[in-house]
Amino acid sequence: MEHVHHPVHEDHHHDMESSPQAAETEKDPVCGMAVKPDSPHRTVHDGRTFRFCSAKCLAKFQAEPQRYLAPAPAETAPPGAEYTCPMHPEVRQIGPGTCPKCGMALEPVLPELEGGENPELADFRRRFRWTLPLTVLVTLIAMSGGLFDPLLGAARPWVELALGTPVVLWAGWPFFVRGAQSVQNRSPNMWTLIGLGTGAAWLYSVTATVLPGLFPPSFRIDGHVAVYFEAAAVIISLTLLGQVLELKARSETGAAIRALLGLAPKTARRIREDDSEEDIPLTHVHPGDRLRVRPGEKVPVDGVVLAGDSAVDESMLTGEPMPVSKTAGDRLIGATLNTSGALVMRAEKIGAQTVLAQIVQMVALAQRSRAPMQRMADVVAGYFVVGVVAVALLTFFGWGLFGPQPSWAYGLINAVAVLIIACPCALGLATPMSVMVATGKAATHGVLFRDAAAIENLRKVDTLIVDKTGTLTEGKPAFHGVVAAAGNSEAEVLRVAASLDQGAEHPLAETIVAEARQRELRLEAPEKFESASGIGVRGVVAGLTVALGNTALMEDEGVDWHALEPQAEALRLEGASVMFLAVAGRAAGLVAVSDPVKHSTPEALEALRAGGLAIIMATGDGHTTARAVGRRLGIDEVHGEVKPQDKNDLVARLQAEGRVVAMAGDGINDAPALARADVGIAMGTGTDVAMTSAQVTLVKGDLRGIAAARRLSEAAVRNMRQNLMFAFLYNALGVPIAAGVLYPFFGLLLSPLIAALAMSFSSASVVANALRLRRTVI
Repeated sequence: MEHVHHPVHEDHHHDMESSPQAAETEKDPVCGMAVKPDSPHRTVHDGRTFRFCSAKCLAKFQAEPQRYLAPAPAETAPPGAEYTCPMHPEVRQIGPGTCPKCGMALEPVLPELEGGENPELADFRRRFRWTLPLTVLVTLIAMSGGLFDPLLGAARPWVELALGTPVVLWAGWPFFVRGAQSVQNRSPNMWTLIGLGTGAAWLYSVTATVLPGLFPPSFRIDGHVAVYFEAAAVIISLTLLGQVLELKARSETGAAIRALLGLAPKTARRIREDDSEEDIPLTHVHPGDRLRVRPGEKVPVDGVVLAGDSAVDESMLTGEPMPVSKTAGDRLIGATLNTSGALVMRAEKIGAQTVLAQIVQMVALAQRSRAPMQRMADVVAGYFVVGVVAVALLTFFGWGLFGPQPSWAYGLINAVAVLIIACPCALGLATPMSVMVATGKAATHGVLFRDAAAIENLRKVDTLIVDKTGTLTEGKPAFHGVVAAAGNSEAEVLRVAASLDQGAEHPLAETIVAEARQRELRLEAPEKFESASGIGVRGVVAGLTVALGNTALMEDEGVDWHALEPQAEALRLEGASVMFLAVAGRAAGLVAVSDPVKHSTPEALEALRAGGLAIIMATGDGHTTARAVGRRLGIDEVHGEVKPQDKNDLVARLQAEGRVVAMAGDGINDAPALARADVGIAMGTGTDVAMTSAQVTLVKGDLRGIAAARRLSEAAVRNMRQNLMFAFLYNALGVPIAAGVLYPFFGLLLSPLIAALAMSFSSASVVANALRLRRTVI
């Protein structure tokens, strides 16, 4: 992978230069790094001298000089980011915009690490804030009866026009554009209804204000024709508020990928051929480079250890709670944390080839491949819009051609009444109000839903995949037990092991030392301490040689450990990691450390099974530990030593079998599977990446919350259906009445004022029904 020079890198290297010759540095034409004039890596091409940072860059240039001398505009000026629709993933375009099918704002396919605020969110927020005072004022005047008549008199409709017009024409302009696009693309949607309803109310009101003589006396109140600027303004403001809230929530969907991208270190420490060292940007690392990783630093790229001995915390990617010992020949994963010793490594995979980059791609792909949620309102909306427009046109021409005089005025008024009463407030609020109340109710019980799709899908789940570490278990090492060989006491075994481990920096050692101190055992400082290349530790305590580690260490020390093997295997079957202790060449006992099961886990699994869910455990831990935990919790299907891709594939396989899958996890390694699952459930005690990849977060990390969330999901969907049924029933009755079907029989007409009141009543009824969810017992 070749690297093009970027000005940021140049500035970085100038900052690093401490020599007064910094200003005289040249640029490596291959990687763009700053190179001093005395660099030994140089060549002459076409009579010009070129200098390089390393022999590798020199060799690349000599092989293909024209490649690095020719301009590469496609690389130095990459095209804009690609955007897609969350409801219609097949819609792709360069740059932001709206979906031609549903009118929803597009979002980036792959969010950038330093992504700014969504420009559409900023635009809608500005429109909402600037016009909200106008909406409040025009509503107060319209709803005040005759309170303002002494002050405004005959100018009242003109004042309402002046206040309401900026709200409708400026704040609501994006909605009219989307409505027009829906007609142009022959894809009627909610924006078509909003544009028609608010546009009709505003046009009718402007006509009534400017040309009041067109309207018959029966539509005059106190001598003037009723206007409905407040109805149009309120609808626009409420829709803007809904869009601001939706865009803000949707911007968080890229947080998981941004968090993953942020895991990688920005620089690496490269060892030159003369063994001097330099800090370089991560983008300048080449395969084959030697890199130094100091204690507390992140591993920059994937590679292999050349020298050194350390424990590397890989939990962020593998889910394994215990740091893994690394020595020469062991493989390293980029972005993992080196905890203790210094390592020298050889870079092998960089850029998009690293494990971290592949996980980023998997999360992005899974988020896009999930079937988009089709709400019931959206399914019917297209037909409903066409039907309402057809009824309004029929009403206009029917009254105009066959109605009493003034027939066309009646036609216009009744057509407007149809559009106003059919304005999609009730339809638009039916699902969001239920979602809003349900999410608030869930939050009080420690369950956070990210979107409506999660609430609607959770009730359908029939299979739950759970990670072990941090989900079923606490996710951190705890002291499990101690076994003494014949002639020794448990207290003495623990005291000697803890005394030796005082010299170690491994978390397992810290757990053993903490347990000994809690038991108030007298520890002695080791007179000598040595780490034994990932198999344990050796040293001298109170004049006696002591070794603590696995069976390989015991073999190295010539210690017969077989008498303790039955007890060791029994501890392993309980899910514990076992260390043998040898004192003066003889086996003295065992010390075991484990990741304990959460106290709430058995009860939670029982409740989930009672709800009809099949439970599957998938963990990065070894098969023995995984099976031990599975037996203890009664989980029949257990998958051990699984990688992030394996979890992702397991979810996809189960979905292909027709199952509705939920995935519960807490680590970065779970992120792709959380995003792929029909419902991803993250532990609030886990990583931010897991929580932002999932649609549901259990704040307390308690699996019992899943059962509660399922009950709430069922209640919320039932509530949504009630709201939608009412909204459609209301329109089915209201539209014909507004069209005047009762006039031949009872002489009744529905004026736009009554239509607006009916519309408000329908919205209030939907809100009131949604609020009943607060009394749901979960």
